[in-house]
Amino acid sequence: MNAQSDIEKIDAKHRIGWIGTGRMGFAMATRLLGAGCDVAVYNRTRSKAEPLAELGAAIVDSPAELAGRDIVFTMVSGSADLKAVICGADGLLSGDATPRLLVDCSSVSEDGSNEVRQALAERGAAMLSSPVSGNAKVVAAGKLTLVVSGPTESFDLAEPYLKAVGKGVTYVGEGELARMVKICHNLLLGVVTQSLAEIMVLAEKGGVPRHALLDFINNSVMGSMFTRYKSPAFVKLDWTPTFTPLLLQKDLDFGLAAAKELGVPMPVTQVTRDLVERVIETGNTDCDFGILLKQQAEDSGIDLQPENVEVDDGLH
Repeated sequence: MNAQSDIEKIDAKHRIGWIGTGRMGFAMATRLLGAGCDVAVYNRTRSKAEPLAELGAAIVDSPAELAGRDIVFTMVSGSADLKAVICGADGLLSGDATPRLLVDCSSVSEDGSNEVRQALAERGAAMLSSPVSGNAKVVAAGKLTLVVSGPTESFDLAEPYLKAVGKGVTYVGEGELARMVKICHNLLLGVVTQSLAEIMVLAEKGGVPRHALLDFINNSVMGSMFTRYKSPAFVKLDWTPTFTPLLLQKDLDFGLAAAKELGVPMPVTQVTRDLVERVIETGNTDCDFGILLKQQAEDSGIDLQPENVEVDDGLH
């Protein structure tokens, strides 16, 4: 319960369902429980959801068992997973009951999201697209940000719960506009990470320790929450996954497809996507995408070593 002690309680008037307790989903559901919400949880691997029972969650064996809830949140890996947990056998819509609202926080394609939105509409339910920015540590620190699109009345209904999950909630309009915002965000994520890898290797070959360069960057106008919370990983070469190269490649592909359709040249993004693919081809699939730094070092002819320096991640 200590992990919930800093979470502000809310006037929780609705019963919440939660589907997907990977790294992000687990942390986000934890915040809803800490805010005093009535939450029932499903995860494909039940054992990954069971620790939430100690925080007050009810654990169920199928998405269908959440259909009687007022609002259901989803945080799954991709479009196929979203369609399976909503429209598949034992999915949320497989029985007679239907929740009032689905809030999908996953990074999925616009087409996949639209399919689910239509299936819900046929049952009289609404949907909000609400992808997020951050990792599990950011969620735990209360600094997650969410971008939301869908019916305004549905946003009004969900807003207190969204604010319980993260500090920044931005409503951008109807339909799937939030998906476009998240795609643009993750294109920037990939490009910035590759750029950081390049300048860190350049500085190191010139004699500057990584921690010193990052300390300067983080305190300059170019510093950000992202550069700060990734600094310990870059300094210590810790590739414990927060967001994998495979997931980054998926989002880069989404963005480049949208750019092609809309006639927007994105040469820097394309180069970054190709470099991410090289990382994957060398077998780096279950690590953190920050491993782009290791590839840049190898291409530059240097062997990076961890720096035994404590670095503030900016989350505390």
